[in-house]
Amino acid sequence: MAAAPLDLDIRRIVTDSDLDGVVTAAILRRWWPEAEVVFGHPGELRAGLLDGQMDRNTAVCDLPRHPDCGLSIDHHQTNEPSKDDGSDSVIVWRNTPSAARIAYELVSERVDLSDLEDLLTWVDKLDGGGVTREEYLSDHPAVWLGRVIDVGEGTAMSVLESLQEGESIKAILSESDIASRVAERRDQRVALTQAILECVYVDDRLAIARLEDLGMRSNGYHVTALVGDACDACVIVHGNVGAAFGEEGRYPVSASFYTNSFLHPEGGVFDLTRLATRFDPDGGGHANACGCRIRPLKDGEGGARRVVDSDIKANLAAWLDIWANRHSQDGQQVEEA
Repeated sequence: MAAAPLDLDIRRIVTDSDLDGVVTAAILRRWWPEAEVVFGHPGELRAGLLDGQMDRNTAVCDLPRHPDCGLSIDHHQTNEPSKDDGSDSVIVWRNTPSAARIAYELVSERVDLSDLEDLLTWVDKLDGGGVTREEYLSDHPAVWLGRVIDVGEGTAMSVLESLQEGESIKAILSESDIASRVAERRDQRVALTQAILECVYVDDRLAIARLEDLGMRSNGYHVTALVGDACDACVIVHGNVGAAFGEEGRYPVSASFYTNSFLHPEGGVFDLTRLATRFDPDGGGHANACGCRIRPLKDGEGGARRVVDSDIKANLAAWLDIWANRHSQDGQQVEEA
């Protein structure tokens, strides 16, 4: 019989550095308060850059499961374990809006987490595509907490520790260091909005935002809020052309796919993981929010060389071909052969 998750001896938590990953780790640290926290990205994990952090005392949260970890907590569609997985890890995968919701359900059986209930509602909304356009564009403290976490790992860790100690969102945002980060983020959002407006275009109701080499990242909410009802989904290209994992200050050029959840709150018109996994075997996520690396293409398949600008165009062209067939076969979601 597999061990119960909370009976494990977890000494390290490897988690995503977004709002969901940070809140998940903060909840787990209420049970394992001395556990080290390491922030990672799905691409880094799959590329082996986090192998040295993995053992049976490691919990991996809101990220793909690593075969050497002791505990895996995740909710992403493409990371759902198979019935014959045969893993020695304790795997907790649930079809929930957020990984934080899974951690909350586990830990709240032993620890009072009532102070986090309101925040969990917002994490579910923001990570699960349930936020309205008005809510996303608002100044709600939870929305800004999610935005400021993206500033860097130092800020993410500071927020995590404050949540672990039971501080309220408003109190966290009022801390001098965090407040200054919020002010910086407000200015950055103005620049990001201008950059998106200058580069975004819509092709067959798919909004495409080319942000590579600009040192900027965006989520689907920001792009679809600006484009509005003219798109059913969007693809955002970001990162650095020609970069590889492990290069200081640079990230491999990648693409993120998002349903316009403001227009389609109950789910999109197409399973976007079909795009994310077309050329990148490590791509994936949810049907309505996922991502992958841009791959160098030769004869339509991924190659090993470094990415150049023409590869971005080739990937986009292939994805648009698949997208164009989204309503084929009586409206079923199918990929072009």
